Amino acid sequence: MRSLLGLLLLLLAGGIVLGAGAAQAHPHVWITATSELLYAPDGSITGVRHAWTFDDMFSTYALQGMETETKGVYSRQELAPLAQTNVESLKEFGFFTFAKADGKKEKFQEPVDYYLEYKDALLTLHFTLPLKTPVKPKQLALEVFDPSFFIDFKLADEDPVRLVGAPADCRMKFERPNDGTAGAQKIGEQNFLSGNSNYGAMFANKITVDCP
Repeated sequence: MRSLLGLLLLLLAGGIVLGAGAAQAHPHVWITATSELLYAPDGSITGVRHAWTFDDMFSTYALQGMETETKGVYSRQELAPLAQTNVESLKEFGFFTFAKADGKKEKFQEPVDYYLEYKDALLTLHFTLPLKTPVKPKQLALEVFDPSFFIDFKLADEDPVRLVGAPADCRMKFERPNDGTAGAQKIGEQNFLSGNSNYGAMFANKITVDCP
């Protein structure tokens, strides 16, 4: 079953032939993301729910060879094995989701409620990442990005981040990365060539929630 990890390995293999710097200094998968921060009734944060829409190239690649009851139609049930494969492959990358509560790194449990949907020729992966321990910080900082920049994450233009069940006095803001600029791309390539394996952080989508 094709997976995100499988595609990355395929691209990496191509990079060895073409030159690792050239292959790895640019994204090869594009994801348009929406995220929801989930709160319990007591005001603690319990997890994050993502919806990631993959670009048409990855969507086509992932569906190659899949047999369905109706040609060109992919039900949630038919996509279930692919959803599981992709969620399992994302674990190696920490689900590209990094959280800090009042400056302390937080860990996530295994994802739940995951599924794929197919619409307008694109695949969207839905999944929830529960925090290992619910937290009630004054500030939560959440970043979504790929440290290697194989994947470019873009927050959706409309309603990209929502707080679900948050206390009324909590305030949220988010910052989009400066991707697409020649300067940022050049710095990224320089950082990669100098051995900085985390230069993708400059393209992170940053979400901050402050609760008095």
